[in-house]
Amino acid sequence: MTLPNWLKAAALCGFDVTPLFAQAGIDIDLIHLESATVRPSQIIQVMTAAVALAKRGHFPFALGETFAFEYMPDIEVFVTTSPTLRQALPVFDLVRAFINPMLAVDLREDGAVARLILRSDHPTEATPYFAESLFAAILKFARRLLDQQHPFHRLCLTYPAPAHAAKYRAFFKLPVAFEQRENAIEFDRDLLDRPLRGGVPVLHRQAEYRIERRMAHRPRYSGVTAAVEATLRAKPALLGGGLAATAQAMAWPSRSLQRRLAEEGENFAALQARVRQQLAMAYLDDDRGDIEALSDYLGFSDRRSFTRAFVRWTGQTPRAFRAKGRTER
Repeated sequence: MTLPNWLKAAALCGFDVTPLFAQAGIDIDLIHLESATVRPSQIIQVMTAAVALAKRGHFPFALGETFAFEYMPDIEVFVTTSPTLRQALPVFDLVRAFINPMLAVDLREDGAVARLILRSDHPTEATPYFAESLFAAILKFARRLLDQQHPFHRLCLTYPAPAHAAKYRAFFKLPVAFEQRENAIEFDRDLLDRPLRGGVPVLHRQAEYRIERRMAHRPRYSGVTAAVEATLRAKPALLGGGLAATAQAMAWPSRSLQRRLAEEGENFAALQARVRQQLAMAYLDDDRGDIEALSDYLGFSDRRSFTRAFVRWTGQTPRAFRAKGRTER
């Protein structure tokens, strides 16, 4: 729960957001705020109410514009010291892992054009508001990294033009097309590999290392998601099976478990991959473990399948990850 971000955005829009949290049943624990979590249904309720209450401006735009990595300075350093824009893009995976599992952003390169595409696994009526805040945050960081006021060409959105459509052009200062096939923002592909003036490779690598270690030991989820994660950790043999095997181990009907996970903004495949990644990284931190045995332990069919998955998660092989840990410890 990135509370300071919501408080700042609400203040800019002329209202107090804290009563909305109480109405949604969100208990703000100020002592442990950096690890506080909320259900997707709760944050959707707060977002919808905040949009209606805003007296100045449009709340999702303010939310994106004021976004900062309040509790995760390593991620802020990772982004702002990236040597190129391409090397900064893994930040979207980090946002999905640490902040909002509903936000998934893909990069697509097509000729001279590149697109950042927002995927929504569980679309709702509030999805446009989250798209607006995400693209507002992308615009903010892109301007900061690229030293350009207008780095993008066009914003494409899947939903019909809303009542406040006129505010888009004034805020984003680029053409906006509604009722498109995907939510995406377009820019010149060559920007991806152009050296960034603020790039500091040594700091970027150090931040990456700290994030990788935090990924392996990050706080558990709550509710049904936490119960499934705990089951997979306690019985790693289930990692090689599907949802049905885990549901049976938990004495749950498969469909009920799938539905409850979806209500929490989660799906079994992503959860299974996350547990595998966390266990793998913790295991590789120990120099004594055998990598071949690890692939079997995590339920992979063979060593190559495990290596491909690990490269997809971290951008490096298990052996390279372990060697990097030795040199940077």
